Amino acid sequence: MENRKLAVVFPGVGYHVDKPLLYYSRKLAAKEGYEIICAEYGQPPSGIKGNAEKMYAAYELAYAHAEEQLSKTDFTSCSHVLFLSKSIGTAVAAAYDMQHHIGAGHVYYTPVNASFQAIGTEGIVFHGTGDDWAQTDVIQKECAKRGLSLFLTEHADHSMETGDVLLDLKNLRTIMEETETYIRNFPGRKEN
Repeated sequence: MENRKLAVVFPGVGYHVDKPLLYYSRKLAAKEGYEIICAEYGQPPSGIKGNAEKMYAAYELAYAHAEEQLSKTDFTSCSHVLFLSKSIGTAVAAAYDMQHHIGAGHVYYTPVNASFQAIGTEGIVFHGTGDDWAQTDVIQKECAKRGLSLFLTEHADHSMETGDVLLDLKNLRTIMEETETYIRNFPGRKEN
């Protein structure tokens, strides 16, 4: 295994890789020597919020696209693999890691409840208590069950925003500081 570091970004449906959480986390990973790959999902179905069937269809589409895009990626040549994911992308990242036994480090931004069907025991989780895509008590319970560090942002929505721009910037800084600490301290892939 080479000392190669690779970060894969799994966006949300409406939260692309150039929005703040993924944009700045990518920059942090690059600063730590990670090559970056950004997954793209194609056109997801509309109206998925609150509709389990459409949400699952969006997940399946996103997963299929990620599977195709990453099919030629040699994860075994990497000493460190990091998955940065947002919303439905957290389910895609966790499932991809589980399916392919990659042993990635994970930064999960605003996972949806269903993401925990695949999320394992490695990584950190960020959730806003005002997120109407996921319930705080469910997120807390699932993180505790897996021993995952959970960082809550009071009153933040699914984009980790509160409506107060200066507070949002302060919160973003805190989130990125925790992200940077995780990236720096991630020991590398666990061989499966």
